[in-house]
Amino acid sequence: MQTYYSHGKLLLTAEYVVLDGAKALAIPTVFGQSLHVEKEATNKLTWNSLDHNQKEWFNAEFSFQNEAISIENTTNPEISNRLLQIITAVKQLNPKFLKGKGFKISTVLEFPKNWGLGTSSTLINNIANWANVDAYKLLKLTFGGSGYDIACAQKDSALTYQLNDENRVVEYVNFNPNFKNNLYFIHLNKKQNSRDGIAHYKANRNNLEVTIATINAITEQMIICETLEKFQSLINEHEQTIASVTNQIPVKQLLFDDFNGSIKSLGAWGGDFILVASKNNPTEYFKNKGFDTILSYTDIVL
Repeated sequence: MQTYYSHGKLLLTAEYVVLDGAKALAIPTVFGQSLHVEKEATNKLTWNSLDHNQKEWFNAEFSFQNEAISIENTTNPEISNRLLQIITAVKQLNPKFLKGKGFKISTVLEFPKNWGLGTSSTLINNIANWANVDAYKLLKLTFGGSGYDIACAQKDSALTYQLNDENRVVEYVNFNPNFKNNLYFIHLNKKQNSRDGIAHYKANRNNLEVTIATINAITEQMIICETLEKFQSLINEHEQTIASVTNQIPVKQLLFDDFNGSIKSLGAWGGDFILVASKNNPTEYFKNKGFDTILSYTDIVL
């Protein structure tokens, strides 16, 4: 049996504008996803997906004859069709993939599916490693996006990610703030669809040149920031900058206006995790608001 593993991701800066060349600060998480591959004698691909509690949440069976691949059985047609799209894209990149071979596949998540830590990106990276294809090319043919999540899946350190025309620049950075005990990640009890968020951004973006320069500067300053107060100031500036370019309301203003601290959306606004920078432990405040998934920096960051 072969096993492949990829880390989840959190995008600390440059949400949305990373698509247009802004420099993003991203961090891989301690939670990821594994993919286990066993050979089968028949021309079938049997797929079984387990959640973070080791409970099955999806299974399907695909058959392939010559170059044709079809779904035989499934517990979720939508997911099966998405998997079929991924497999078809892999074969486009590597025509020898699945040729004359059957496999039994098992995937295991280490985090709840609605956390938005990269259920799709970790899957794409694992499949790409299994099929010996470029994960970034596979992402482009399937889910799309900037690709920062693939960089996180492959790395074990904080990194900056920037698109430059058709190229990408990924650099390791030493991001280990001495105030990390004042940083928390709160889940907003719902998952935000990144594709919907990107579509909204593309329809509303404006004044990008100035925005990208501002975000690049914030990213660089965050990396070397030495005080909580300065970090909070950078978070606030970042939120206002993205709000102005996407015509959205920052999450603190929308949901937590009375909170004594700074709050930043991570990734597509409206769901998944937020970053909270606070002098005092904010657990009681957020639990009183109905948000029970509260992780410290060291709980989630690799």
